[in-house]
Amino acid sequence: MDGLLVGRFQPFHLGHLEAIRFALGMVDRLWVGIGSSNRSSEATNPFTADERRVMILSSMDQDMTDRISTYEIPDVDNHSRWLDLIDSIVPPFGAVFTNDPLTAHLYSRKRQDIRIIKIPFHRRHELSGTNIRSLIRANKEDEWQLLVPPGTRTFLIKCDACRRLQEKV
Repeated sequence: MDGLLVGRFQPFHLGHLEAIRFALGMVDRLWVGIGSSNRSSEATNPFTADERRVMILSSMDQDMTDRISTYEIPDVDNHSRWLDLIDSIVPPFGAVFTNDPLTAHLYSRKRQDIRIIKIPFHRRHELSGTNIRSLIRANKEDEWQLLVPPGTRTFLIKCDACRRLQEKV
């Protein structure tokens, strides 16, 4: 069975990595949807879809990257249309990994054959994109660097994420 996990990954952090590991433990292949792919250059969405793909793939080992594919999932104005859009972008899947109650409800109503699987949260308070963006913006390298995988860390340093986030306030 194949599965779907959608996230914004702004930036990709250790909680996201654990979510992907969890999902890969339950499916053969995982479709990773890069949500809000049509949004960047904002305080809450500072990284492009391509940049987030680099963070994701550079943070995984070969065994993981062999079993995942990434897809850009843009925002649309309504949740039901969003689900239809996802289904038109990604290959078929039998499981959706989500902690969003609305997504779980809509998929369970739309497709009775689909498994909805909650993702265990990993250090949720500190491993949130909002928290990590705040730490980067405040130039607290010794703190934020501990919350992201090495591949993401390298990318964020190389792209001067601190400066970028400070400009997006």
